[in-house]
Amino acid sequence: MPDIESLLKEKRLFKPAREFTRAAHWNKKTVAEYRKLGQKNPTRFWEKMAREHVSWFAPWKKTLQWKPPFAKWFVGGKLNVSYNCLDRHLEGENAWRRNKAAIIWEGEPGDSRTLTYGELHREVCKFANVLKGLGVKKGDRVCLYMPMVPELAIAMLACTRIGAPHSIVFGGFSAEALRDRINDADAKVVITADGGYRRGQPFALKPAVDEACKGTPCVEHMVVVQRTGQDTAMDASRDHWWHDLMSEASADCKPARLDAEHPLFILYTSGTTGKPKGILHTTGGYLTHVTATAKAIFDLKDSDTYWCTADIGWITGHSYVVYGILANGATSFMYEGVPTHPGPDRFWDIIERWKISIFYTAPTAIRTFIRLGDEHPKKHDLSSLRLLGTVGEPINPEAWIWYHNVIGGKKCPIVDTWWQTETGGIMITPLPGAVDTTPGSATLAFPGVQAEILSEEGDVVAPPNGGFLAVTHPWPGMLRGIWGDPARFKEVYWSKWKNLYFPGDGAHKDKGGYFWIMGRVDDVMNISGHRIGTMEVESAIVSHPDVAESAVVGRPDELTGTAIVAFVTPRGGVDAGSQLAEKVRKQVTKEIGAIAKPKDIRFTNALPKTRSGKIMRRLLRDIAAGKEAAGDTSTLEDFSVLASLREADEN
Repeated sequence: MPDIESLLKEKRLFKPAREFTRAAHWNKKTVAEYRKLGQKNPTRFWEKMAREHVSWFAPWKKTLQWKPPFAKWFVGGKLNVSYNCLDRHLEGENAWRRNKAAIIWEGEPGDSRTLTYGELHREVCKFANVLKGLGVKKGDRVCLYMPMVPELAIAMLACTRIGAPHSIVFGGFSAEALRDRINDADAKVVITADGGYRRGQPFALKPAVDEACKGTPCVEHMVVVQRTGQDTAMDASRDHWWHDLMSEASADCKPARLDAEHPLFILYTSGTTGKPKGILHTTGGYLTHVTATAKAIFDLKDSDTYWCTADIGWITGHSYVVYGILANGATSFMYEGVPTHPGPDRFWDIIERWKISIFYTAPTAIRTFIRLGDEHPKKHDLSSLRLLGTVGEPINPEAWIWYHNVIGGKKCPIVDTWWQTETGGIMITPLPGAVDTTPGSATLAFPGVQAEILSEEGDVVAPPNGGFLAVTHPWPGMLRGIWGDPARFKEVYWSKWKNLYFPGDGAHKDKGGYFWIMGRVDDVMNISGHRIGTMEVESAIVSHPDVAESAVVGRPDELTGTAIVAFVTPRGGVDAGSQLAEKVRKQVTKEIGAIAKPKDIRFTNALPKTRSGKIMRRLLRDIAAGKEAAGDTSTLEDFSVLASLREADEN
């Protein structure tokens, strides 16, 4: 099978501003030293990160124990994640942080709360004692199914304090999906809420949990946060109001001394077989990875107010809303609702009012903002921003440029990060004070991460040709397995090549050594014998000034094997029709070549996305092929999008 072809060319280069570099935690000299160490001996590099960024109760005896594909990091070391995120900021020279904001939260209706490190510590200790009172012991699993409220972070940290692995299920999942995840983890307690707010309306959560728990014999107790005040049925034999339990709980709870390989959390991702995969992360390696990367990549300082827009139900929320940010003693901003309520400028209004300095969001959100129009961010003072980031999928160059110009005011570095639920933390990224950036490229592997582009046979692919992304050495944040299914763990991630991790993404390196992520290998299209990634075609389409967003899929074609189908969202005020379709085809031909020209173009006002912002290309493939959309759609943001897409005219 031929390797994936890289057709898109991007040569613009942006150097870090001198002022940013001078003040950055990691400057060019630091990064050069770390990169040299990481290439020569990645184990020693991560050992250095663990000593510098994590507080240990007892030292480890062996840094890495590697019996492919199973790894153990910091073997014999003792620590506690809750202690690292809270207690150590209240002691010694850091004691001043007791009154510093740890979490600033804003609800969609406009209500807000600020929890200092001292207050968050108190709340976490109390809820840890609540869990103990409900019979939760070290090793017991706790399931969290909650809206984006401070109690979610409190519950996470309380679980880590007593050594109870948590399993957070995103609040958009169905009762059936929740039931499967509760049973797979054998969760003893479920923590939820009466509901939350979205698009100006309260939505219920508790009824879905009640339905799920009709088939979960493992659940002994349910704790319910009162968020909306809507009528909520409570089972007196099982259910407890959060506020009632907290009113009686002690605020004194010592953090458990946990082994570095003690299970920290299980996070479920969709599997191709229909059965969700419970990705297992452990304590010491994960905390080292997310704490070191957060400080270096976001250049976190005590003066920052950092906002990652991800829901905590996804890995980005685990690593870079809660654990990596609080372990660094930074201020993490949380927002409950959608970016367009009550108006299309909600995010920019939040940045202006709360003086956000670091903003980390998804490319799909950025493309939505482009479609809504520049006038909305331009109404607000965004001068507090000093660093921007992207996460979730590759960002196309033109969206990168818009983000840089309109949101960053041409002064903010952009960190375009590649990583996964399975990797735990960021793997490939610019380092903002040290690395020149090119729009659309995640640039270089983080020091201590060894990655390559390989062929099907496992040979290194020479730049600029495309192939399969592989991680060639263990890293501390790596998943330790699939919960209860080691055979599936080996098959899914380690069977393509011997002892090498395959993340499922296509990629290429340019001649300068920068990584370009080309999207999921599942999304690669075989056009007349050419293997073309969807991301490059999408980037070419949105480089046209009349286009805000696009998603590309393949459909069966008798002549070429696969035909390219483009779903295109025009910018506001642009007429959709045959003229724009022809412009789009010419743009793709100009940027890539005629081989990548879409055969079908369908115009739409919106694309089917999950509530984490990822485009559901699986559904688009079904629509393009004229089939009924199949599979789980419980995380779909807006179901009306599917109906309108089926009705869309082809051009």
